[in-house]
Amino acid sequence: MSKYEPNRTLVNLAVTPGEPAGIGPDLCLKSYRDLADHIQPVYFSDPELLRERAQLLGISASINDWSVDNEYVKGEMNVFPISLRTPCEAGKLDALNSPYVLETLKSALDCCQAGTLQAMVTGPVNKAIINDAGLPFSGHTEWLAEHTGTSTVVMMLASGNLRVALATTHLPLRSVPDAINRQSLKRIIQVIMAELKSKFGIDQPRLLVCGLNPHAGESGHIGTEEIDVIIPVLKELTETGLDIEGPVPADTAFTAHKLSRVDAVLAMYHDQGLPVLKSMGFGEAVNITLGLPIIRTSVDHGTALELAGSGEADSGSLICAIQCASELVTKQTV
Repeated sequence: MSKYEPNRTLVNLAVTPGEPAGIGPDLCLKSYRDLADHIQPVYFSDPELLRERAQLLGISASINDWSVDNEYVKGEMNVFPISLRTPCEAGKLDALNSPYVLETLKSALDCCQAGTLQAMVTGPVNKAIINDAGLPFSGHTEWLAEHTGTSTVVMMLASGNLRVALATTHLPLRSVPDAINRQSLKRIIQVIMAELKSKFGIDQPRLLVCGLNPHAGESGHIGTEEIDVIIPVLKELTETGLDIEGPVPADTAFTAHKLSRVDAVLAMYHDQGLPVLKSMGFGEAVNITLGLPIIRTSVDHGTALELAGSGEADSGSLICAIQCASELVTKQTV
């Protein structure tokens, strides 16, 4: 199922199930016994929520309170207990539990920053219900950047050998051109190239950069962002020795010939690159946040409220995210 090979180093991970009414708790329950012996996940969740969902799924789950002395018990579901704000019913969102969702993230992040746990794996959240609760939230990537004081983070999804990074993340399409400037694009590319080295172990990473406009602007006839922003940045960075190609038209960037020559693709906006990646490996893709002081991976799907409690949700992406985090921890510490 996974595209990531196991390693032999003991790895302790924080896992946040995400929206309690969604499939996140189901995926955690369905997968925690299927992980390799060297992976020790700690789930930041309400234990009663997990027990109730396990009953719905017909799963027997023995829960250990990991927070008592940080002792991991093999064969049990090790949980850092955080209480829901109000009872949760599978498939039914409740804004009252939005602070709970953010508390699970904050507690998991605290453990990673303290070095108690080595990486953070996040389940799917519902951004709308968090905002409905009066809590500004545009996504895990932006939240983690703010709470770690990181000025530049990059969202990258990976499936097999295909890695797609984003110059902008969760923005309305009309806001994308204004968000791409020389300074930000330069820093994003520098982060990508540095992280491909430090986290993925690629000595001389190669990056393919998409244009923003159709046909990469057609020499300025279909937009000037390539001429004004993208081309000058790529020229400056290639002169420092970085291996970068572009800007290339996005409609031909993902051909097999081009992908065979690079280690990652940089798309200018969310729906320019991610539909391609997800069409190639949905359910086995992993979301990786580059630039953070911690390792963070996530699933490639949403909360799937209609599947919560049904037993039909596929835990493949969560398993991939956990295994990918384990691999990144090992490569970073080698």
